[in-house]
Amino acid sequence: MKIQKVFRVAICIPVILLAAATVGAAVSSTKKPNIVIIVADDLGYSDVGFNNAKDMKTPNLDTLASQGMHFKSLYSQPFCTPTRAALMTGRYPMRYGLQTFVITPGQKYGLNTEETTLADALKAAGYHTYAVGKWHLGHADEKYWPQNRGFDYFYGCSLGEVDFYTKERVGVIDWQRNGEHLKEDGYFTTLITEDAVRLIDEQPADKPFFLYMAHLAVHAPYQAPQKYIDRFAHIKDETRRIYAAMAAAMDDSVAEVLKALEKKGVRDNTIVLFLADNGGIAEYDPAMAKGKGEKPAPATNTPFRGSKGGLYEGGVRSASFINWPKHIHPGTTEGIFHVVDIMPTLVKLAGGKMPADKTIDGKDIWPAIAEGKPSPRNEVLLNAEFHRGAVRKGNWKLIKNAALPSSVELYNLAEDIGESHNLAEQYPDKVKALEKLLNNYAKQSKGSLFLQSYMPFIQDDFKSIEHVFEGNEDAGEPGEKPALPSRN
Repeated sequence: MKIQKVFRVAICIPVILLAAATVGAAVSSTKKPNIVIIVADDLGYSDVGFNNAKDMKTPNLDTLASQGMHFKSLYSQPFCTPTRAALMTGRYPMRYGLQTFVITPGQKYGLNTEETTLADALKAAGYHTYAVGKWHLGHADEKYWPQNRGFDYFYGCSLGEVDFYTKERVGVIDWQRNGEHLKEDGYFTTLITEDAVRLIDEQPADKPFFLYMAHLAVHAPYQAPQKYIDRFAHIKDETRRIYAAMAAAMDDSVAEVLKALEKKGVRDNTIVLFLADNGGIAEYDPAMAKGKGEKPAPATNTPFRGSKGGLYEGGVRSASFINWPKHIHPGTTEGIFHVVDIMPTLVKLAGGKMPADKTIDGKDIWPAIAEGKPSPRNEVLLNAEFHRGAVRKGNWKLIKNAALPSSVELYNLAEDIGESHNLAEQYPDKVKALEKLLNNYAKQSKGSLFLQSYMPFIQDDFKSIEHVFEGNEDAGEPGEKPALPSRN
């Protein structure tokens, strides 16, 4: 694992030793850290300044990343719902049937209620738990809603996509505060930011808090206040210009949250984790593009191949960092990590306990983040579905497409980060070993809830493994209405 650390030039040895002692003592500190997790939706890997964005600006995120640990190889799932499930459980989504696609508006399933969530574990450890923004882990039954999954409070939408202003999906408003359905004017990003700031301001001093802030930005529909769109007049393509504006609004939101933490006097004792839920939409299927009026995809995942929904690096590498003043030294890590690692790491820091009755796929990565130690994992499952799967071990990555016409792809990421040279025929033994590893995971998987309930959709929209999603898949079939609970 490659670590680059930045220190002030005029620093003396005793201070260095003191700083090291401070980092080492972080886990055993009697004062539990506050935790803020900020999730960006469909954000391209290279559409943030800290990953060398060319035409977009995210100065507040960039500052946080430069002052914290910048992940270069934090893996997500290829879609919204699976990544959120992995984040909330510390377990690969294939273990509870959420490995395929997303929960679309008409579907009635959700994250199994037998799963212990990150909010459950932190609440048991003495935390106030708040969620604002997009949920996307079940909407048709209230038992799946955040306030019934460990969160004391929820403000936002339960679906995967709504209009940023009306909060509607096919004529149905999905906007609530703790189960109270609301009809509010205002931009999605602005509203959840104002609520997050209020929650921080009202937080009592005698108890730590966990704030989960899941942005809808920069997911479709592409909408942003004009003042942000005007900042990017230099971007000729309209879709990307609005996409950039949405990212800028989110970046300003981060600044407001940081100001609130500073004002409250809790910034130094607050962990801020930022991550994208999957790669950006960087490619369009030709038929989809035609249906959308030939508009180009808005995101960039440079230097990676692929896009949201796919198993190439561009679909599953997350733009991400973690920041905790005086506890995490500024740096960059090339170590292999996965979103499932977040829950066990944070729960341990909070003095909580992980569920003992289930397989936990996540690892405690705090020593790698704060002490410069190697990542505790050498392998990562990128997904295991009935028709495809991918696994990485060391620098080698296997992508197995079982759907006909089938294919096997093998890449050495140390030499071919763009996955342009398939080495499967040259290294049959390596293929055999990685296929065995992938199949071992697949044998532990539960059947896909999406495929079980939605075969007409999958036959229509998932014709081949090469399919690239056009960014509106969360809308489901044309005219598909949300299956929200009836309102009294």
